[in-house]
Amino acid sequence: MKAWIMAAALAVAAIGSAGAQTLAAVKQRGTLNCGVSQGFAGFSAPDSRGEFRGLDADYCRALAAAVLGDATKVRFSPLTAQARFTALQTGEIDVLYRNSTQTFLRDASLGLNQGPVNFYDGQGFAVRRDAGVDKVQQLDGATICVAQGTTHELNLGDVFRARGIKFSPVVFERVDTMYDAFFAGRCDAMTQDASALAGALTVARDPAAYRVLEETISKEPLGPFTRNGDDQWSNIVAWLHMGLLEAEEAGVTRANAEARSKEPNATVQRLTGASGEFGSRLGLDNGWMLAALKAVGNYGEMFERNVGQASPLKLKRGLNGQWTQGGLMYAIPFR
Repeated sequence: MKAWIMAAALAVAAIGSAGAQTLAAVKQRGTLNCGVSQGFAGFSAPDSRGEFRGLDADYCRALAAAVLGDATKVRFSPLTAQARFTALQTGEIDVLYRNSTQTFLRDASLGLNQGPVNFYDGQGFAVRRDAGVDKVQQLDGATICVAQGTTHELNLGDVFRARGIKFSPVVFERVDTMYDAFFAGRCDAMTQDASALAGALTVARDPAAYRVLEETISKEPLGPFTRNGDDQWSNIVAWLHMGLLEAEEAGVTRANAEARSKEPNATVQRLTGASGEFGSRLGLDNGWMLAALKAVGNYGEMFERNVGQASPLKLKRGLNGQWTQGGLMYAIPFR
């Protein structure tokens, strides 16, 4: 049995009946313990003041606002890929927002619940521009930096063997160490989610010296994880995402959310808690989504400032666009 599966089984056994108490524990504690990465630009990375910024960090703040009424009531726990799921299983964190790919084994073996996909990605490769590499096939014989305990490590072996591409993996426990090694020339290429690679290049000493290949080798649906056996908490995390999507589709923003809540628009009234009992059904105040929107804005706003055109990454919406714009982001209706 693989070591991570054995460790997961032991951790699952320790969860017990405590899983159903997450909301009560968060409210009693007065702080949300949110698991994030140790430094993925655009998703969760400390700024010059040590405050975590990024799409995942914003989800943490939105959840804190929804549950506690205060987006600042978050304790960010930066986790390695190896430690992230154990931290959730053992109760060290309440929710995991950490560029984590959803897979069959993670759903069936970890005792965890996979929330809705909040970012559609694919595994890519970063190379030096002067290497003359345009396609993955040209990496034959290359040394490739990859993070330990990730789907990227598995995909790299599966895909390259299937294509007959020879390579030498250089495996790192920490992504910051991997970045340092790649930029120091220890590896010919570095592989990770394409979005994470784009973020990594923004912190290189000479970003123009590198590029991310257009080709990807996998599907990487990223999203939050919660513990099994706590439907209430998992529903809160899931419907928070749906609410942020619904708000974008309805044109409800960080700036206008309060004013829009007073309009005679049934969808917006339900979303903002002006009518219905949608918050109380989750054990929350009916203004929970209004609080989240006032804290971070809708999904589109979060995307643009963290990874979109208003950010250093300048990623296109693509699959992460609204369904009405050719993307895959589709909110289950609030009704």
